[in-house]
Amino acid sequence: MSCIAVTPHRVQLGEGPFWDASTQALYWVNITGKQALRLMDGQLQVWQLPEHVSAFIPCESGDALVTLSSGVYRLDLATEALTLLCVADPQPGNRGNEARCDAQGRLWLGTMQNNIGERGEDLPVIRRSGGLFRIDADAQVTPLLSGLGIPNTLLWSDDGRHVHFGDSLDGTLYRYGIQADGQLDPAQRWFGPHERGGPDGSAMDVDGYLWNARWDGSCLLRLTPYGEVDRIIELPVSRPTSCVFGGPNLTTLYITSAASPLDHPLDGAVLAIEVDVPGKPCHRFAG
Repeated sequence: MSCIAVTPHRVQLGEGPFWDASTQALYWVNITGKQALRLMDGQLQVWQLPEHVSAFIPCESGDALVTLSSGVYRLDLATEALTLLCVADPQPGNRGNEARCDAQGRLWLGTMQNNIGERGEDLPVIRRSGGLFRIDADAQVTPLLSGLGIPNTLLWSDDGRHVHFGDSLDGTLYRYGIQADGQLDPAQRWFGPHERGGPDGSAMDVDGYLWNARWDGSCLLRLTPYGEVDRIIELPVSRPTSCVFGGPNLTTLYITSAASPLDHPLDGAVLAIEVDVPGKPCHRFAG
């Protein structure tokens, strides 16, 4: 598979890719650089934000959500005005990390101890202070999990009865049953650890296979529905961070990445590769 960089733009910590099918636009973030980015009609637009941002997700109402250190905000894409939607995680010193919307348009947000200094330097994760929260369209917050290290990957089964959710501090992807009241069953270890780096963000194809970005592994792992390695997709970046299916037929896999000490030429780029199976679509926030 051949990879191309979709723009010349490079970032320190690219994350959270989202494909908006209705506008054929790619959204992602530069967490360290406090930037929300969108590529639409070949044009790159960058919104500079006041805090570290982990996700940039369009809303049905026409604006977008950004998950900042201090809370979840609505971003007016025209005026760049920010309006607080909610504070999902009140724990001091935490920040948002993984965030995606389920098929009902509810935002699921995983938080963690902040590991980024004000000058962009790495800070050690020394406590499991993170959590997983669900945010409804009316801004109601439901806590789901606590004691998390570095939450990554949020993907649901077609019937909505299970969610895949990972913790990079454990090197493991888990599978949770979703109860009738929306709470989660105890975690079931689903995959990992694995020698090819740590688990970061993921996307799911129409066959139920999970494509997992491997931090420090320079690859994606395509995992079967039973948590077995189906194939390894080698990448020309040191630290792929997440991926999403996009393009007119959802057969273009967009991959975000981060800078690394190895300083490969494409580190920090968004890559695109064409794959042989379409993926599942992203969902906008319902509010």
